[in-house]
Amino acid sequence: MTTESELGSTHISAMGPRVDWPTTRLLLRPFQSSTTFHNLVRTRRGILHVTDNVILLARAATGRLPRDTPTVVELDDYPRRLAECVRWYAFEVISIDDSQDRSEMECRVTTSGQVREFFGFNRAKHAVIEAAILATRLHLLSMDMVMDQYAQLATIVDKTAGDSERQAFAELQQFLNDRMGEEDTRTMLDS
Repeated sequence: MTTESELGSTHISAMGPRVDWPTTRLLLRPFQSSTTFHNLVRTRRGILHVTDNVILLARAATGRLPRDTPTVVELDDYPRRLAECVRWYAFEVISIDDSQDRSEMECRVTTSGQVREFFGFNRAKHAVIEAAILATRLHLLSMDMVMDQYAQLATIVDKTAGDSERQAFAELQQFLNDRMGEEDTRTMLDS
């Protein structure tokens, strides 16, 4: 998803909305502490992207996208859209329920477009997506549970992945290793 900051820069985040078919409405559930939430409250507009690029997904989930990730202007008064996507949906927020830490934003799709054909997800791509979701939940799950699930997902990647899935999974594992190092450092400092 892309949203626009107060300074006009493009913020890219990984988010899986609830979608009904046909895609005329979206339900987004960003945490109120997130940049995405604050940008959408302020502008009420964003662009949701569908992509099968697991490297892009992994980097967006971990906040490790390069600053020069290619984007293009698609519509006036909307944030830029990702150049690398299958489809995109421009939307407007029509209601916000912020009574919980994880808000609910009902959105109306205003227009959409297709950039290229959708190849689909093989087992390895699914495994990378699940690993990326786990990476965004480290504040909610025990590290032991995450490590166990990563080990199971690594088996799938080892057996079925191509180069892009291997690279994306390796980047997610590095992110996890970095976070474990932070946890170990905090534990030593707290002692």
